[in-house]
Order: sequence, then structure tokens, then C-alpha cells
Amino acid sequence: HVQLVESGGASVQAGGSLTLSCAASGNIFNTHCVAWFRQAPGKEREGVAVIYTDGVTIYYDDSVKGRFTISRDNAKNTVYLQMSSLKPEDTAMYYCAADGFDWSSATACVQQNEYNYWGQGTQVTVS
Repeated sequence: HVQLVESGGASVQAGGSLTLSCAASGNIFNTHCVAWFRQAPGKEREGVAVIYTDGVTIYYDDSVKGRFTISRDNAKNTVYLQMSSLKPEDTAMYYCAADGFDWSSATACVQQNEYNYWGQGTQVTVS
């Protein structure tokens, strides 16, 4: 059974940068959807970024385009989310997920909550 372990969350000032990591106990890149989500208190979980099964097709939510970069290291079974120009509205618990039920497209990957594997979350606070 695949386990996902997230790290890298911290408190930073607006305009700062962070890189989040999601280390998997098994190969997650043979799945179609590997994604980052975030959830702020009192709000719904929202999709942030997806790297699709081909490792090339990438989706970003409009709120993070140009500021966040999703990438992977296949040898390490690790997914990264590089975050720059952080804003207070980026404050949330960030989760990684793998093996979405609906893998018809990268967009579909991030527009669902049905994933076989979820990380425990890592907190990002921007002030």
C-alpha cells in the first residue's frame, strides 16, 4: 500500500518562497493523477496543481499560475511543489494525492476528491 509523506510547510512572510515535498513509499508515477490540493479553515478543498501520467501535461489553478511549479523525481518517488511570491491567501493545509479515480485528463485529476492515496498535509502560513 502506497503511503505519502509531505514536508516543507512553514510560516513565511508575503513574497517569500517554499518548496513542499511529497515522498511516496512506492511508485506513484505509474498512476495517472498526482496532484497537490489545499484547504483553508472554513473553505472547501481546492486543486492547486497536477502532473499527469505522462510527466509532461501539467495543470495549475489560475490563482497560482506563474508562481507555483509542480515537478517530480521518479527515482525518489517524490513530487514537489515549488512556491514563490507567496500571498496571504495561499495560507492553507497542503495535501498531495495520487491515483485519482477519474484520470481522463489532467484537469479531471484536480477536479475531484476521489484518490486512492492522500498525504497527511503540511501547513503553509503566509503573513
